[in-house]
Amino acid sequence: MRQDHGPGPGTALVSAARSGDPRAVEELVAQSLPLVYNLVGRALDGHQDVDDVVQETLLRVVRSLDGLERPESYRSWMVAITVRRIRDWMRGRSQERRTREPMEAAALLADPASDFASLTVLRLALDDDRREVAEATRWLDGDSGELLSLWWLEESGQLSRAEVCEALGLSGRHTAVRVQRLKEQLDVARTVVRALAVQPPCPELAELTRPWDAVPSPLWRKRIARHIRGCRRCGAAQGRLLPVARLLTGLPLLVPPAGLHRAVLEAVVRDTATAAAAGPAAHGGGDVTPGPGRSGGRHSAGRHHRAPRAGAARHARTVVAAVATATVVLGAWALLPSRDGGSGADTAAADRLPRSAPGTLTPSPT
Repeated sequence: MRQDHGPGPGTALVSAARSGDPRAVEELVAQSLPLVYNLVGRALDGHQDVDDVVQETLLRVVRSLDGLERPESYRSWMVAITVRRIRDWMRGRSQERRTREPMEAAALLADPASDFASLTVLRLALDDDRREVAEATRWLDGDSGELLSLWWLEESGQLSRAEVCEALGLSGRHTAVRVQRLKEQLDVARTVVRALAVQPPCPELAELTRPWDAVPSPLWRKRIARHIRGCRRCGAAQGRLLPVARLLTGLPLLVPPAGLHRAVLEAVVRDTATAAAAGPAAHGGGDVTPGPGRSGGRHSAGRHHRAPRAGAARHARTVVAAVATATVVLGAWALLPSRDGGSGADTAAADRLPRSAPGTLTPSPT
């Protein structure tokens, strides 16, 4: 379990952003962008929608700041929102694939040449062992992107295990089981990467992979790993695998592109200005996300907007009732005869009024 997780935005900055300071909001977004970008980028494996999901996530974070109860828990709260947006994107992508024609669905696939593993290798100039780990992530199961992204940031010292558990919505024990399975898959994938890199290649392995389209997949990971376990030549070429924790410790975050940084800040500024012009009603839709400080580990960012609306409705009903009562009393007072007997016209007008039915109350002049 890692304890040296990276620092997040300070509580003073988070508090200032919650109070509506525009500069504090921009600084908070700028400090949050690298972590969100790396989390989304690895989970989506460099898909072309990464920038859009990052921007939507940070907009949701800014809009939901009122729902953050403790400024010191900002980072874990932000990570939980990010994971929720990743899950929303994955669900939408799965539905879109089922409803589209095969040729249209092919456009939704990520470009293998621009996946996040390649970006990590190129931008961070990794050594051989670290590059091998980055390339092995391509061979993992398709539904492991979310867990891989969180675990990678934990191993590199950017997140704590508690933050990973909170983002996944799982207990520490359940999270440990899932992480252990992921690490076992990754170690097998590392042996596959190492066997395919041997030159000259193993003749039996070359024959096995003849129909392979050179795109990493869980199916071919299992086939090649089965060959490695039974092949003396491929097994001898494996050597010793260094622990992943040792390789990823201290690995820096991938720097977001300058264009994405600029686009996110512009979107936040526009959204904040629009919300300020529209008034409090613009913030009615909060985001329900996992967060600390609540029973069950969940709280609603929209919670603080429902109570004021209920109080305003009660106040409006009270005012209407008071106005109606005052109108009835004043009208009755104006129709009553004056204390000194009044004029004849007044008395006649009073006589023409319908008499009160027995048992009803007539307003008193006093």
